[in-house]
Amino acid sequence: MTIAELMPPAAEPIALAAAKAHLRLDTSDEDELVSDLLRSARTHLERETGLALISRSFRLYLDRWPDGRVIQIARGPVQTIENVTVYDGNGMPLDVALTGFVLDGTARPARLVLADRPAPGQAANGIEIDFTAGFGDSGVDVPDTLKRAMLIHVALMFELRGAVDRGEQPAGVPAGYDRLVAPWRLRRL
Repeated sequence: MTIAELMPPAAEPIALAAAKAHLRLDTSDEDELVSDLLRSARTHLERETGLALISRSFRLYLDRWPDGRVIQIARGPVQTIENVTVYDGNGMPLDVALTGFVLDGTARPARLVLADRPAPGQAANGIEIDFTAGFGDSGVDVPDTLKRAMLIHVALMFELRGAVDRGEQPAGVPAGYDRLVAPWRLRRL
């Protein structure tokens, strides 16, 4: 199972002005750096939790259907299922009818049950499920604890800006970050 982001988020969960206020920056001299750090903090948080903070499109690739009826989607919260495609042995796509599907998009991981599940003929990535995931279109929709975790992470990365190259961020996470993020992490056995 692989999940690919089809489109980057249209915005960051925290506005540049809010991050600058948190860092107590009055000038625009380091706006580009702060924007990069916001992006690094978001991608790190999303990787750690399996969440999509800002709504956008993803594609789930499966080799075969799971043994049970429930298809688990590890990126969430899932808002909508856009399309399901199955590829035959010749690589020709077949759109699967979405009538009668059940989606529990807020579950962790999200759960999808399809009424129709034709067998894929293609051995690898024979099934594609396009979906939209995220809390909403702007940072207003993102839970405050996650935004707080991002802000303290940005502050630490900003503090280390001379010692750690931008491309190497995040170099670490600040004290308290794990406690803020813990309720949002997916637990696996």
